[in-house]
Amino acid sequence: MAKQLECCVKNYHWGKEGSTSKVAQFAKAGSEEFTIEESQMYAELWMGTLATGPAVVKPKGILLPDYIAKNPSCLGKTILDGFNEALPFLFKVLSVNKSLSIQAHPNKKHAEELNRKFPDIYKDSNHKPEMALALTDFEGMCGFRPFSELQIYVKGVPELAIVLGEAAVESVISIDVNDEGAIKAALKQAFSFLMRQDSMVILEQVMTLVARLESHLPVDCIEEELMELIIRLNSQFPGDVGIFAAFFLNHMKLKPGEAMFLAANLPHAYLSGDCIECMATSDNVVRAGLTPKFKDVDTLVEMLDYTPRSKEDNLMSPSISVDDPCVRVFKPPVPDFAVHDIQIEAERSYVLSEEKSASIVIATEGQGDFSTIGKIGPGHVIFLPANESCSVKTSSNMVLYRALCLPQV
Repeated sequence: MAKQLECCVKNYHWGKEGSTSKVAQFAKAGSEEFTIEESQMYAELWMGTLATGPAVVKPKGILLPDYIAKNPSCLGKTILDGFNEALPFLFKVLSVNKSLSIQAHPNKKHAEELNRKFPDIYKDSNHKPEMALALTDFEGMCGFRPFSELQIYVKGVPELAIVLGEAAVESVISIDVNDEGAIKAALKQAFSFLMRQDSMVILEQVMTLVARLESHLPVDCIEEELMELIIRLNSQFPGDVGIFAAFFLNHMKLKPGEAMFLAANLPHAYLSGDCIECMATSDNVVRAGLTPKFKDVDTLVEMLDYTPRSKEDNLMSPSISVDDPCVRVFKPPVPDFAVHDIQIEAERSYVLSEEKSASIVIATEGQGDFSTIGKIGPGHVIFLPANESCSVKTSSNMVLYRALCLPQV
């Protein structure tokens, strides 16, 4: 039987303030006891079993991981066969008002190695692929941009050339854009040198560049959108090395309903907006800029995927469910999770289908009456066991997001 969940709220400095945060709005809808403090930053709503923020099954108050441990069959064959008796994904809502760190996540083998060597920093041995689906206009940086763009910036932005150094600059400028191996080597050399550059050199050149941009002095090769981003990042993290990373990484702007998949070793940073996020159950993050947290520069620069891609290459296209035209399926190339984006018209009876995997479902828009649960609206979260369906009668157009594991073909 479907169960309503009360989910864990995380307050981080980069979140949105008070009731402007969808995380706060959703948390209040999901818990009668939750009170929004308007001066507090609300960053993440965790819907899952991770030990540092497990959901609670209503109304009895049992932790979701304890409920699953007592009822392992609720996970279903897909999870039990591939992940033992544990939910393999963590579902989230994020509200971002300030840049998150320049970061990447290790693959499974690397995660095991980092956990073995540095258990106080990398606290589990799992990988952490992620997928972000925009609820509002959502902004981030993701993956290395096309190499020809970096070449233009290196030639035209003297501050960038100074922090990279002559050898890296020469390597970037002189390489044939059709030589993929040489491009990756040059990218690694330049980005590694940047991230390891003396902090005083970075500070001086950031201040020089920002002063130039704020004075509206001409910088022909920097488009207005990138100028605005550099100035904004500097206002949040003055003189930080991550500001120069904006020349290396794709500046992504997602419209509601668009998504991007963050594979292992892919450099990225969220910048602003609200999104649904789904990931493998892990908390492994390797950071190197735009953060007050621990930075592991050496690990990051050695692990990154230095393949340049376009913005479009980083977008993830959904498929329409063969069985249900209301469902857009976002299925990344990992077995840990997939997400259904479900759009239901008003005044309609609809059935959430039986699946071979347990699901977590959150309503983000509209109102409906769910069988066995009652009235559901934005922010309400449901745990749906495997091999069970759940019906809803909508009173307005409704949007649901459903995290689950799909059988591997």
